[in-house]
Amino acid sequence: MFDQYIKEWRELGFYCDHDTKNRAYRLVGSRSGLHRFSDLLRAYVADSKNEMKSEHEHYGPYGLELMTWPEAGMDDHAIFGPLHKLAELAVIVDRKLATAKEGDRIAIRDEFARDCEFSLILDVREEGFDPPSAEEGFDQAVG
Repeated sequence: MFDQYIKEWRELGFYCDHDTKNRAYRLVGSRSGLHRFSDLLRAYVADSKNEMKSEHEHYGPYGLELMTWPEAGMDDHAIFGPLHKLAELAVIVDRKLATAKEGDRIAIRDEFARDCEFSLILDVREEGFDPPSAEEGFDQAVG
């Protein structure tokens, strides 16, 4: 099972932790890996089947969810909004990553949706970072 998770994190290009205690989606990866998140957003927005309310897609082994919804936000269920707001989130992510350095932790919330329940945290690692290595217990599982 863990081998499948490793494969899926690597295909995704980043690791995602849904942290309900701290009310955040933490994406961990290199700048290029984290840019894959904005690519996912753009692909989601470009797919006409996602135009209707409640349409959604799951990504990665833990099911990071993007969902079409009338209002923009992030909660313990999904990152959601009308397609134009999800497209704006892709631009925000790319803009933040353009000046990011290894070790930066970038928080995105109000610029996407005021009074959002959750934040999006971009945890920037070195180029070549292996996304599954952010998984708790990864060293024991592969060692």
